[in-house]
Amino acid sequence: MADEHVYSVAGSKATPAEPIDLAAAGLRERSDLQEWVLAQPEILGDGVKIVSFEFDRWETSRGDRQLNRLDVLGLDTTGRLVLAELKRDRAPESIQLQAINYAALVSRFTESDVVRSYLRHRRRSEPGLTEEAAREELTDHAGELDPEVLRQPKIVLVSGSFAPVTTATVVWLVDQGLDITLQRVQAYRIASGELIVTVSQLFPVQDVEEFMVSPMRAEARAVRERQSGSREKSTVLRLVDSRALPDGTSLTLVPTTELTAEHRAQIVDWIAEDPKRGQATWINDRSKPLQWAADGGRYRPTPIIRSVVQEATGIDRGFAGPRWWQTEDGRTLPDIAGAPSGNFDWSALHDLLPLIPRGKWVTYGDLAFTIGTAAQPLGGHVATCTVCANAHRILGSDGKPSAHFAWTDPARLDSQQDALEAEGITFVDGRANPEQRLTSAELESESQAARA
Repeated sequence: MADEHVYSVAGSKATPAEPIDLAAAGLRERSDLQEWVLAQPEILGDGVKIVSFEFDRWETSRGDRQLNRLDVLGLDTTGRLVLAELKRDRAPESIQLQAINYAALVSRFTESDVVRSYLRHRRRSEPGLTEEAAREELTDHAGELDPEVLRQPKIVLVSGSFAPVTTATVVWLVDQGLDITLQRVQAYRIASGELIVTVSQLFPVQDVEEFMVSPMRAEARAVRERQSGSREKSTVLRLVDSRALPDGTSLTLVPTTELTAEHRAQIVDWIAEDPKRGQATWINDRSKPLQWAADGGRYRPTPIIRSVVQEATGIDRGFAGPRWWQTEDGRTLPDIAGAPSGNFDWSALHDLLPLIPRGKWVTYGDLAFTIGTAAQPLGGHVATCTVCANAHRILGSDGKPSAHFAWTDPARLDSQQDALEAEGITFVDGRANPEQRLTSAELESESQAARA
């Protein structure tokens, strides 16, 4: 990035401002730089809402506390977490490694984790804020939080300067599909003696990023665009704005394949004890469109589902709540709402999947590249699509079955690996034989044949 030139002007006279280190200006990392970010979160990117700062509530699987402190955690309007590492002057060469460690920890956050962290942050200024009110603030900002999107946090490194090795490493990591931004903070002394600070995006270079293309970066960018498009309007807002559902429409709770057959059965049994638990009435209200028959209260779709699942199974995590509610004719809320504008056309995928032969497997990434999308939205579509044939023949890039795989037919109890082994695919240490993988070139050939 070229050197920055800052001037104070008085009419036709322009006086160069004197660049000065933040430390030399008497500015501190936590009491100054961090406070600027908290007050002006746009430093981290457009549409970022602060969720927490100086977060240190990490635990291992054994419940042991980890002594690490994340500077700032935010949430953007697409529902992605944004973690920031702040350094007052020159960042250490290991700053990107520390940020990746935090990203790995943050990627395990559930919706409940995000809400609780945000609640603790907000109660610093509003002690009486309830958890439900905090959740609504986040929902108003980003829509229903998607567990899969939460697993893909962004990284923003903010510093006075970066070592060449840091910049080179970040460029390579971005080429591999990570979302990392470098923001440079520079202080200046102007002619009047006052201190000013500029914040400039060092990387990716704005307006040039679109020309810096690699397959993995293209895929990552497609993920971001699809996430933004899919959240252009939430299901609830589309339904309310279109009035596609009349006030008073009866809805029934039907568990989806987000849970195992055993857990779905537990929910059905729990609802059978009081059928009102599985009933709600639609009201065209953007904030709380469901009146739950169980208690007469007004809620959004997901909070009811979370409560039901927790009571019936003990599981506490986020769900795609609108998909659990059906009208008398069996349509879900997303079915009725329709797709947001600009939604991806999956017909090419539907044409291609039936052509994958027995004894062969493909990766999400290769399929996505072939039809012109990204692996994450493709996986989300396949997980809920009843039209996608041979979905069990799609594996991760390492040849492993997905831990979240579930049959759209709830009657099927065999695992993804069981089904593939029955078709002749061999597995070693849980990985499919790479020689039985359908290559990108073969997929492209099948795709062209399907279009012919």
